[in-house]
Amino acid sequence: MRHLNQAGFIIRTAHWIILSSGWTRRLIAFGAGALGALAMAPFDLFPALALTMTAAIWLIDGSGRAAGAASSRASILRSALSAAGDGWWLGFGYFVAGLWWLGAAFLVEADQFAWALPLGVLGLPAGLAFFTGFGFFLSRLLWSSGSARLFALAAGLGASEWLRGIVLTGFPWNDFGMALGGNLALAQVSAITGLHGLTFIAIVLAASPAVLTDTVALEKPRPGRLRLLKHPLGLACAVLAGLAAFGAVRLAGNPTAFSVQTRLRVMQPNLPQDTKFRPENKNAILDHYIRLSGSTSAEHPNGLATVTHLIWPESAFPFILSRDAEALARIGSRIPRGAYLMTGAARAEPPRQNSSTRNANRAIYYNSIHVIESGGAIADTYDKVHLVPFGEYLPLASVLETLRLRQFVHIPGGFDAGARARLLAVPGLPVIAPLICYESIFTGEVVPSNTGTERPGAMLNVTNDGWFGRTPGPYQHLAMARLRAIEEGLPLIRAANTGISAVVDSYGRIVAHLELGSAGVLDSRLPLPGPPTPFSRWPLVGPGFLGFLCLAGALALQRRRHLPV
Repeated sequence: MRHLNQAGFIIRTAHWIILSSGWTRRLIAFGAGALGALAMAPFDLFPALALTMTAAIWLIDGSGRAAGAASSRASILRSALSAAGDGWWLGFGYFVAGLWWLGAAFLVEADQFAWALPLGVLGLPAGLAFFTGFGFFLSRLLWSSGSARLFALAAGLGASEWLRGIVLTGFPWNDFGMALGGNLALAQVSAITGLHGLTFIAIVLAASPAVLTDTVALEKPRPGRLRLLKHPLGLACAVLAGLAAFGAVRLAGNPTAFSVQTRLRVMQPNLPQDTKFRPENKNAILDHYIRLSGSTSAEHPNGLATVTHLIWPESAFPFILSRDAEALARIGSRIPRGAYLMTGAARAEPPRQNSSTRNANRAIYYNSIHVIESGGAIADTYDKVHLVPFGEYLPLASVLETLRLRQFVHIPGGFDAGARARLLAVPGLPVIAPLICYESIFTGEVVPSNTGTERPGAMLNVTNDGWFGRTPGPYQHLAMARLRAIEEGLPLIRAANTGISAVVDSYGRIVAHLELGSAGVLDSRLPLPGPPTPFSRWPLVGPGFLGFLCLAGALALQRRRHLPV
């Protein structure tokens, strides 16, 4: 009897969503999307995405009611546009709930940016929601009854998530695949599929509860009219269990191994992004860094004396370090002979001559990583290639500057992108794949394509999440960076201003970390790289194959183009 009551509740809920209209329907979509944000870090509740994707199936089921049962091109287009509207509202809820913490950055300098808070908290989610709406549009074009629509949803939404990662330089934050990527065992399959492959899998699995009810009949449910379809959900559970078992076996068979030559120290200063971080506070900031970096620990009782590599976070200085000989000398005097410091820093070059671009007549600034040796000489430098729109530069600057808008960083004209992605040479370490902040969220872009056959031995991610305080943002950022380690089979060294700093092995295990909002040092050996993963060798094959399977499944299982109303 209890099972029948539960089945009746599911059927009634499905019909309520399918038959909803107006603002009730919009609020259902918005709420379903907002629930999905709980599947992201720091919550990592995969069942929350199941609620979102189940509702997505039922919303698209109902999107053809206004178009009628006809299969004309006009009717198909009307139903697809109706689905796109539902998808926009679902995406809007998902991104508002998952990215609300971006608003904290607007309050760091509230006198200058508080007025724009709604643009970050609501405007960006509204723009990103168009990708979700487009995913619903594509899904509806592939729609039919039964389990085929699971694959239709995965094909449509998976394609739109891929587009979200590349259009207008891309913003793949909280891709739906991170619902699996946040779980260490389930994330192991990303060594084959990459993030976008995880997205196809996550959508199919999360949407499978929708086929517990046969939603072909859209009138008020009657006993016996709708039947339970248990097999697709059971198969989804078996696939989920298989992924977990694969991950558990992979982790158990590959324990963490460390280099015996390297002794890392990551310094997390926990400096606030406020008036304290100003050029006039240079000496106080340097004193804090040097004092903290020289702390004693159980592994290094003599402070820096036995450390081979020291790492400081992104944009560590409120001045141009490479132009400040005094600061370089102070830092270099504290680096032991044979040791090296890797630190984030802004870098400047003279204005470009005969330039008609926005760089004319002004210094050119880069967000960089310097490798500094004992004595203070800069041994190597990497300039960030993938910049953050509105954070590090202003898109359409000639237009928006007339409205008195500017980027968050206090750099005249913003940062310029580096000429090309490249590896970083650090003596005593294998070649390093440098990732400054935002660059760690882009799947398949860790190893520069212009390096030939050279494979790095580790990744270095320096970042400053201090703009976002104690919110889910830094946890989400760490989760995405950790997934890069699994995808590429490379260890990750991560230095964050306010946290979360960590050392991650090539299977995604966090072997050491510092808590968010704390100051301190993290001492660790460098984990060894794993063998090249299938994804690192052929980054398009895994996600491409899964995308093709979803499209083929939607078409092969398709029995009808439209649900009757």
